[in-house]
Amino acid sequence: MLLTIDIGNTNLTIGLFEGETLSHHWRLATDHARMPDEYGLQLLGLLEHAGRELADLTGVCLSSVVPPLTGRVIQACREYLRQEPLVVDTGVKTGVRIRYEDPRAVGADRVCDAVAVMHHYGGPACIIDFGTATTFNALTREGDYLGGAITAGVNLAAEALFTHAAKLPGIDLQRPPSVIGRNTVHAMQSGLLFGYVSMVEGMVERFRAELGSEMKVIATGGLAEIIARETKVIHHIAPWLTLDGLRIIWELNKSS
Repeated sequence: MLLTIDIGNTNLTIGLFEGETLSHHWRLATDHARMPDEYGLQLLGLLEHAGRELADLTGVCLSSVVPPLTGRVIQACREYLRQEPLVVDTGVKTGVRIRYEDPRAVGADRVCDAVAVMHHYGGPACIIDFGTATTFNALTREGDYLGGAITAGVNLAAEALFTHAAKLPGIDLQRPPSVIGRNTVHAMQSGLLFGYVSMVEGMVERFRAELGSEMKVIATGGLAEIIARETKVIHHIAPWLTLDGLRIIWELNKSS
């Protein structure tokens, strides 16, 4: 039984794999104040919630884009789960060649996504990750990670409107009754939802012009399903793509 952990700026995404099957998954708020003991107790609680024993755990694979929290979670795994986690970093076998100008600058979650997409769908592909940032990631037919594009995530944009525009309220991202909002909340929902959908469609067209007409589009992240419902350019929705990439990387390195 493998525990996979992806530490993001907004969420801590955790999955429990039995073989290739993701039997349990959780999405928790990232808490920068939490100590290793708190993370350890939380991880033990999730195992208990899943009805599993600590003795059932055979490994932990971890990716992180939040360096201050990486060490705390590693310590929690060592002390509470009795496991030395495999951390996705330079030197770890992934099967994907990174052709970014500085390979170390590519987020570990983006590498995990690329690994999972090549395993399940193949290239060429555009991976759209709807997280704190919305990222577009390009994979060639041969499985090379070329790079991509980064912009503010939907929730980050909504928070910026609320914070910096005195008369605009905080809102939940939902589909408004029409594109033309008849009140402030619906107008904001339209701008955020349909605005991001239009951006996705435009960026996919531009990526396809560089990667080729056979390019597949895979969406992941917490808002993937909401955005994908409004457009036909997304071929596959894989909300737990990063966790599956962690599993595949674990298998690649365990057998080496």
